[in-house]
Amino acid sequence: MKALVAGATGDTGRRIVSELVQSNIPVRALVRNLEQAKTILPPEAELVLGDVLKPDSLREAVGDCTVLLSATGARPSFDPTSPYQVDYQGTKNLIAVAKEKNIEHFVMVSSLCVSRFFHPLNLFWLVLFWKKQAEEALQASGLTYTIVRPGGLKNDDTPDAVVMSKADTLFEGSIPRTKVAQVSVNSLREPSAKNKIVEIIAQPEASARSWEELFAQVEN
Repeated sequence: MKALVAGATGDTGRRIVSELVQSNIPVRALVRNLEQAKTILPPEAELVLGDVLKPDSLREAVGDCTVLLSATGARPSFDPTSPYQVDYQGTKNLIAVAKEKNIEHFVMVSSLCVSRFFHPLNLFWLVLFWKKQAEEALQASGLTYTIVRPGGLKNDDTPDAVVMSKADTLFEGSIPRTKVAQVSVNSLREPSAKNKIVEIIAQPEASARSWEELFAQVEN
């Protein structure tokens, strides 16, 4: 297994890269700025220049990778097309290259509440709407996938246990980005994670369960 991480220098993406390194999975990090990436990412990660909005750069970046993890996301801006471009079109470009390169497993980090159109986050240029369209494109692609929908993202880790549920069942709660990275990387190892949407939060009162148990109890 060798992984390509898109969105590798983002707050969640960099944690996915670190989790892959800690798991001894060779990783290529797709970055737009090599010098910046060197200050953010572990030295074990191979850095490759590319941009999800430039499909030709993605073909070269994939190289000999067998799995792909996408943690891309539009940054807050005054550009109303940003979520459409990054969250939707960028993901579609990744999907097309993944099919072309016979990627074995595509993991996409999305968000809770993407199915709720009248959600406050959609005031930010329909960001959840475009994430949902990207999810549907991945589901329709024929690729083996896992879609990870985390709750509110926290930068600091906690000892709280992960709670995992099927699509459109969790509508509030938060989770450390480190745990989102762990869920994403472990979905590559667990057969029961394939072709599922999993919604995740962390709760102090929840019982700790193995990754195998968590993924297995989620219905398709």
